[in-house]
Amino acid sequence: MNVQSSSLLQFTRRERALSYVLLAAAVVCIVGPFAWIFLTSLKQQIAIYTGAWSFVPTWSNYSDVLFGRRSDFAANVINSTIVASISTLLVLMIGTLAAYSLYRFRWAHWMVTALLGWMLIFHMIPVLTLVGPWYIAFRELGWYDTLGALVVTHVTLNLPITVWLMMAFFREIPPELQEAAQVDGCPPVTAFVTIALPLAAPGLIAAGILDFILSWNEFSIALNLTSRDTATVPVAIARFAQQYETQHGQMAAASVIATLPALLLMALGQRFIVRGLTAGAVK
Repeated sequence: MNVQSSSLLQFTRRERALSYVLLAAAVVCIVGPFAWIFLTSLKQQIAIYTGAWSFVPTWSNYSDVLFGRRSDFAANVINSTIVASISTLLVLMIGTLAAYSLYRFRWAHWMVTALLGWMLIFHMIPVLTLVGPWYIAFRELGWYDTLGALVVTHVTLNLPITVWLMMAFFREIPPELQEAAQVDGCPPVTAFVTIALPLAAPGLIAAGILDFILSWNEFSIALNLTSRDTATVPVAIARFAQQYETQHGQMAAASVIATLPALLLMALGQRFIVRGLTAGAVK
């Protein structure tokens, strides 16, 4: 018995040590690139070219990005904030109502399956295959090079994941709560607003954070549908790589600044996002 316990204890220690090693490797792979970018943002251009490990830190790259004469990065941040905020609000409104309708109302099973399947397939389609048709459509409508065009495309892209997430949260709400409210004379709309929506608030937070981050980081559509004045943050970062010169320090500084909103949102809503992504996995 003692031999078996000793062997089991050694096996457990090996598993724990292996898990620590794998966890440390994952942390290095995730944090390492960001740490490298941050250090690069503090270097002068000559130190970047020479690859020097010892250097005098400087904040000049950040000042060039935010206040430089040739930089429109501050305006690009405003563009991204407007597009991400408006598209997130629209996606939450449409996606929440759609998810509630699909879950609560008596739709035919094949219709619900077909709609959800199509939305999932559409979400898996490469975005670059949609850029051409969207470019032609917005040019004909006079929407090319406008923030409204980006809002429409981001709503279209982020709507499927929002519907799926919100349906998972609505499934966790006992239908008896709303049925009891309706028996007492509460209209369906009022029952949705006062009962279902507050109980699904964690889902709204999780979906909202994911939608905002996806919209904030979107690059390929913004690159093809915007110009210098309407460019978003990812496009602005890419433009620091010019034809005859790549401004590595400014590009790294802009990347660090662009990462801060996503890090803040993930830190504030991490538990809601984890719950949203795992909703329905365990019964």
